[in-house]
Amino acid sequence: MLSTFRKLPKVCCSIFTRNTKPCKPIYLSQFAKSYHRPSKTERREMISSVKFDPPVNRSMTELDRSFFQKEVNLLVACFPEPKYLGKFVKECKDDILYLPSIKHIVQVDEKSKGVLLRPDIKSVDDVSSGVSDITKKKIEEYGLQIRDYKLKLTYDFWKADDILRAILPEELLDDIPSGFAQAGHVAHLNLKEEFKKYGGLIGQVILDKNPKVETVVDKLDTIDTKFRTFKMHVIAGKDDLMVEQQESGCRFAFDFSKVYWNSRLSTEHERLVASFQPETAVGDVFAGVGPFALPAAKKNVFVLANDLNPSSYEYLNQNVKLNSTENFVKTFNDDGREFIRNSPRLMLNWANNVKKVEKKKPRKKRRVDPSNAPPTEADVESINVPMFISNYVMNLPDSALTFLDEFVGLYSDPEVSSVLKSLPDFKLPIINVHCFEKYSPEEKPEPSQETLQKRVHERITKIMSYNVPYESMHFHIVRKVAPTKPMFCVSFELPYELAFRK
Repeated sequence: MLSTFRKLPKVCCSIFTRNTKPCKPIYLSQFAKSYHRPSKTERREMISSVKFDPPVNRSMTELDRSFFQKEVNLLVACFPEPKYLGKFVKECKDDILYLPSIKHIVQVDEKSKGVLLRPDIKSVDDVSSGVSDITKKKIEEYGLQIRDYKLKLTYDFWKADDILRAILPEELLDDIPSGFAQAGHVAHLNLKEEFKKYGGLIGQVILDKNPKVETVVDKLDTIDTKFRTFKMHVIAGKDDLMVEQQESGCRFAFDFSKVYWNSRLSTEHERLVASFQPETAVGDVFAGVGPFALPAAKKNVFVLANDLNPSSYEYLNQNVKLNSTENFVKTFNDDGREFIRNSPRLMLNWANNVKKVEKKKPRKKRRVDPSNAPPTEADVESINVPMFISNYVMNLPDSALTFLDEFVGLYSDPEVSSVLKSLPDFKLPIINVHCFEKYSPEEKPEPSQETLQKRVHERITKIMSYNVPYESMHFHIVRKVAPTKPMFCVSFELPYELAFRK
């Protein structure tokens, strides 16, 4: 709290003794400077050097939190004059105990406070040889007493990984499953077979150590390639898979067991949406519940959003309303191939039928609440509905590449073709397609990223029966879902010869 005094003006306080003669003035700003808060780097280094392992019980079948108690013998430097605490912490930080959730300044007794010393300083006799010269000097200068101190640690002190290492079999400790994906209040695990029997223990620890998690589920089988869903069961917490998730300034609601959602793709969602220009149109072939469509609509991008999964389609429609993006999103429940074929006509129909949409401009805050005032012309902007799609998104990495042949002859409809060719601002669409390029762990040498990209290019060439120049493609590595299974997003302009092929 003293650090806040740095922002205050200099305030002079005079301290009077009994003979009423004023002492030397003390400035609060000077007093504040005597307190030092170690930097993040300093604290990280100090914390990483200290490790207190929890007690071990590998026969535990149900989590017993009371088992995890431990007393650690430490030394404490006791201060008869607490005014020296700040200076000591600042000047002797290398000899102080720093641990997450543990305060290094403690109440020793009713009258005095103290500072905990490093755990490698085992006894009072070790102080003279175990601490720095500056710490020895300050101990003597401030008249500090070094005493024994018992630090009591409980279950709350240790992280999930520490607890799991103390209760799982030793042969499994090299691959502790403490990481998870999260959607709203649901933590999603994908436990390997050898960990399945310990699922209840693992789930309960994760539930305890992550305050925002209320339900932990484990994946039971592989993803259904048709709807990208998988069977799961609740291993800890409440049996409630109705999720509310916030991402990219949008709210999403859905049943996690019925649709596909991956929070690890949030950066990819934001990256692609950032590339879409306002007042253009996007065709989202595998839209899910709207992680691309809704943030794009928020920035005045018109979206044709499609998903074959009836549940995804249901929640997509709900989320469109939830985010007030009805004017910018049209939803469909079609097969991806059918949607691609029909998308140019769907966009033309939208533009011809609606022509313009109106959107309220964000109002600046005023002293008087104008919420009841009717919008004026200055408060509303009119936006033309575009007649063609500028970007396609194909986020179905297992099979999206196989749909690329549907773009051959995309504008083969004579009516569509003639309209688009007559538009002075017409541009060919950019296709953004996600895919995996898996390779064998035994492959030597390990393929470079360029090698993998060229393999993807060969697949695209074969599927489209056309050699889209490799140099014209932009490859972005989204993430590695496994050490030998990278996920790419490939972006390229649909060639004119393919788009207008009859």
